[in-house]
Amino acid sequence: MGDPTGRKGEDGEGSGPGDEADLSARLRRLDTRLGDARTRRDRDARAGSRAASDMSGLGKALRFSAEFIAGIFAGTGIGWALDQVAGTSPWGMIVGLVLGFAAGMLNIMRAAGELNRRPRSGTSPGEEAERPGSDDRTR
Repeated sequence: MGDPTGRKGEDGEGSGPGDEADLSARLRRLDTRLGDARTRRDRDARAGSRAASDMSGLGKALRFSAEFIAGIFAGTGIGWALDQVAGTSPWGMIVGLVLGFAAGMLNIMRAAGELNRRPRSGTSPGEEAERPGSDDRTR
């Protein structure tokens, strides 16, 4: 009785030069298909990672403006609270506004530094560490 799967037995029955040629042809086709699939996957991954990792100009502007406005509001709020407690209105709020402005600028510089320090899609982590200016001691 024959094998219902169509495979040849372990004794080598039915294996011949024609089967080896068929197997070689199938392996070549499989190799070609795998190569095409890898090429498509790599191309799609590069395009997707580039789009995801490169923040758009609008995204950067929104992040920077949020950092700046948060610093100003925090400083002004703390200054206003000090005015209410100490009764030095409006000087505490003015000083808080100036300090909030400075904190907002510092936040923007930190955020910009973070964006510049992120590894780009074409570099490996080892190359990122060797690049000048990517020293962790500057944090």
